[in-house]
Amino acid sequence: MRLHDLRHTFASLMLAAGFKTYEVSRWMCHAFGATTDGLYVHLYPVDYDAQIARFEAFVTEA
Repeated sequence: MRLHDLRHTFASLMLAAGFKTYEVSRWMCHAFGATTDGLYVHLYPVDYDAQIARFEAFVTEA
């Protein structure tokens, strides 16, 4: 296993554990959060139902 493989696994697991992209990007020393987002976030499915419910609750409260 290469060092890069460990680094990739570390970042992926942090994102899966719920860390924000900008937090992981700081740990990874990426200059831009977009780098972290582009490399790692796509590996785990997003719970769109929860996000939609949160948005609908926000809109209906107004």
